[in-house]
Amino acid sequence: MNLAQTLASFVPADHGWTVSVAPCWMQGRTCYGGLSSALAHHAARLTVPDAPPLRSAQVAFVGPLAGELTISTDLLRRGRNTAFVEVKIRSAEGLGFIGTFIFMSKRESRIAFEGVHRPDIAPPPAEGMTRSGPPEFFTSQMEYPQKRLELGMNTPRLANWHRFAERDGLDAMTELLAIGDGLPPSAMGLMDVAGPVSSMNWQVNLLTDAPETENGWWLLESVTHHAHHGAASQYMTVWNSRLEPVMAAMQSVALFV
Repeated sequence: MNLAQTLASFVPADHGWTVSVAPCWMQGRTCYGGLSSALAHHAARLTVPDAPPLRSAQVAFVGPLAGELTISTDLLRRGRNTAFVEVKIRSAEGLGFIGTFIFMSKRESRIAFEGVHRPDIAPPPAEGMTRSGPPEFFTSQMEYPQKRLELGMNTPRLANWHRFAERDGLDAMTELLAIGDGLPPSAMGLMDVAGPVSSMNWQVNLLTDAPETENGWWLLESVTHHAHHGAASQYMTVWNSRLEPVMAAMQSVALFV
């Protein structure tokens, strides 16, 4: 079941919705964090359909989410220019996700500045020059040009083009949230043997209120700037096909190696 089909399968329930996660969206015993973030954003949008565009989101991946999920929302505040919506997602194992989504209208400002670097990277791959992950893993829903991770490279930076194989009918902002966490944690680039990792949170700032790209391609980058005592901190950036920055983020990752 692709992302658009999953979003369309929301069923109204007491104080929210239920939705089932197909096995193809899993990463181990929990669903992919980009999917849970996209589901939460979709629920927040349903709660405040006239809200302005998403500007920022703060999410915590509290525990595993699998199977049938229950999503609840709470409109924390609605002002003239902003709306704050809290979203919680639960499964049979309990609370798995909590997030705050901040929607904000544009406003006039004398400040206009961009300090995001432009990466030196090959353009998106040609049609037919991509690969996808195994059917039991969330990367089965995506296409990318080469292996996403090589162990033993001793690099704190991972970067790669990604797109959804099926993307018709997707809201652009939901699509961006869903794919923005698609890379492995960049601390894995420092590993010489495979080991478990787990994203703990995700702070996202949107740099545009109308993300768009060509042929579905988004360039994802993740850079670890500190890793010690079983935890890593990483910066993340997403560009569109024209290398215009569309999202900046930060994430804390638990390391079990």
